[in-house]
Amino acid sequence: MNIQESVKTCFAKYVDFSGRASRSEYWWFVLAEVIVLIITGFIHEYVYFLAALALILPALAVGARRLHDIGKSGWFLLLGLIPIANFVLLYFLVQPSQPESNAYGAPPTA
Repeated sequence: MNIQESVKTCFAKYVDFSGRASRSEYWWFVLAEVIVLIITGFIHEYVYFLAALALILPALAVGARRLHDIGKSGWFLLLGLIPIANFVLLYFLVQPSQPESNAYGAPPTA
């Protein structure tokens, strides 16, 4: 999956917290999000705020789907609110996909 496919998929499933997302889908979307936020931050703080607001729901949805891909609940995203636990969340997000089906569905195709 490339960056364009990832962004299209994440915006198409922007409120879909079910299913699974591959590692490439998640990390390409995160890269695109960071690039957009950096660029809009240089433009104006209101533009940055609007971009961040527009990207928050797709980011949460793809994060939950990424955690589902390794067999974890999407609620583990709340670990991002605890300073030291961010490392645990990062560890979960870089894990390889489970090759077999799990409680959240079949493995992603890309």
